[in-house]
Amino acid sequence: MNSQPTHLQPLSTQTKLSRFLMNWILLTLVWIGFTGTLDVQELLVGIIISGILSLMAIRIFTCCTLALLAPKKLFYLGKFIVVFLIALIKSNFDMARRVLSPALPINPGVVQFKSQLKSNFAKMVLANAITLTPGTLSIDIIDDTFYIHWIDVVSDQPEVAFKEIAEDFENLLLKIF
Repeated sequence: MNSQPTHLQPLSTQTKLSRFLMNWILLTLVWIGFTGTLDVQELLVGIIISGILSLMAIRIFTCCTLALLAPKKLFYLGKFIVVFLIALIKSNFDMARRVLSPALPINPGVVQFKSQLKSNFAKMVLANAITLTPGTLSIDIIDDTFYIHWIDVVSDQPEVAFKEIAEDFENLLLKIF
C-alpha cells in the first residue's frame, strides 16, 4: 500500500491529460464569466492563462477528470443543483419562521450518520451542501461517518437523520461521483 498522500502519488498520462483538460475547460469558463465578453482577444488571453494554470495544477487543483462531463453525469449534476436550491429555499423559510416566531420550539443537537460516498471530494460536496442549508452544520467527517449539528433534531436515530438531512443529496452524488 502506498503511504504517500493521494495528491503526491504518480498519475497516469491519461489521468494527467484528463485532469488538465477538465481544469482548462473550467478555468476558461470562469474567465469568460468574470470578463463577461466573448471578444476574441479576451478569449485568447483567457484560454492561454487557463492553460498555463491548468498545466501547473494538474496534481492538486482538481479531483475530477473528463468523465464528469459525460451527459448522464451532467444531467445528475444539474438535478443535484436543483435539489440543493430547493432544499436551500425550504430551509431558509424554516429558519426565518423560527426567527420570527420565537415561541417555536427548537431542539438543537448533534446527529451522526454513515455515508456510502467513497471519494473525499464527494464527501466534501455533501458536507458543504449540508452546511449551506440553514439549520444544519457539518462538524466532522470521520471515515464514512458524518457529524452534523442540527437546529431541530427530529430523531437521534442515524437512519432518520440521514433521511431528513442528506439522503436526496447523497443519492445524486453517488450517480455523479
